[in-house]
Amino acid sequence: MTQLDNVVKPKTRRSKRFLESRAPKLTEDVKNAMIMKGGNTSQTITQALKDLYSLKKPNAVLYKKKNITRPFEDSTSLEFFSKKTDCSLFLFGSHNRKRPNNLIFGRLFDFHVLDMIELGIEKYVSLSEIKASKCPEGTKPMLVFAGEAFDTDNELKRLKSLLIDFFRGPTVSAVRLAGLEHVLHFTALDGKIFMRSYRCLLKKSGCRTPRIELEEIGPSFDFVLRRTHLASDDLYKLAHRQPKALKPKKKKNISHDAFGTKFGRVHMQKQDLSKLHTRKMKGLRKRKGEVVSEEQDGQSPKVAKVES
Repeated sequence: MTQLDNVVKPKTRRSKRFLESRAPKLTEDVKNAMIMKGGNTSQTITQALKDLYSLKKPNAVLYKKKNITRPFEDSTSLEFFSKKTDCSLFLFGSHNRKRPNNLIFGRLFDFHVLDMIELGIEKYVSLSEIKASKCPEGTKPMLVFAGEAFDTDNELKRLKSLLIDFFRGPTVSAVRLAGLEHVLHFTALDGKIFMRSYRCLLKKSGCRTPRIELEEIGPSFDFVLRRTHLASDDLYKLAHRQPKALKPKKKKNISHDAFGTKFGRVHMQKQDLSKLHTRKMKGLRKRKGEVVSEEQDGQSPKVAKVES
C-alpha cells in the first residue's frame, strides 16, 4: 500500500479488502477485546485473564507476553495495540503491593481511551476449580444486574454499561430456547461487585414451559471498586451517536404505551348513517295489514291500521 496526502491506496486486492474491513460501516462489527497483563502479575491475575478470555472467545485477543505500561498514566501503548488489532475493548491485569490483583476494564472510541474502571479481586474461584459441564464456546450470555447502586451511582452506571459492552456478544435477531443456557449475574452490595456465572438447565415440569435450574460453572469474582477514568458527558454522547440511516423513521398516527403495546389512529370520512345496514330482528318487522307513515317534522313514524 502507498500513502499520499493521507490517502491510502491499496496495491493488491488483499490490501483493498483489508481497508474495506476497517472502513466505517452503518452496522458495526462485533466489538473485539484485547486481554493483556502488565509487567508484574500474580498467579491469580494470570488465571483470571485466561478465564475471562474463555468467556469472551472468539471475539478476543489474548497477549501472553508482559506489557510494561500503566494505563491510567499513559495509554498510548493501549491505543497502538487497539489500532493494530482493531479492538475497541481491553482488559488489563496487574499486581503490586499497593494495588494487589488488579483488573482494568476499558473501552475506546476512535482508537482513543473512552472509559477505564479499575477493579480489585478480593475473592476468586477459577473455571477449573468448579467441576461442572461448561457452556460451548461463543455462547451468547444473558446479563443480569442486581442492586440499586447500578441505577443511582454514576460510576457504577458506567461500569454496568462497560460490562454490557464487554460481555454482550453479537447482535442476533432471534434466539432459540435451548440457546439460552449461560447467565452472567452481577450484584452491587455494600460497596462490592459480585460476579457469578451460571448454566441454565431445562428440566421437565409436566407442562409446555420447562422448569429452569441454575448451576454455577465459574468463574466467580468478588470485586472492589478502585480508580476510574470516565469520559466527559459530551464525548460520551458523541460516542453514542447513530447515523441517520439507522434511526427509525417516525410513522404517523402510531404510538406505544409504557408496556410496548402498539396503538394506531384511523381517520375516516363522515358516514351516512341512514344507509347503514343493521341487523334485522323479528320484533321490528312490519305486521300484515299495517302501513308506516312518516311525518315531515322529523318525529317518530306512526303506524296506521288499515280497515278492510
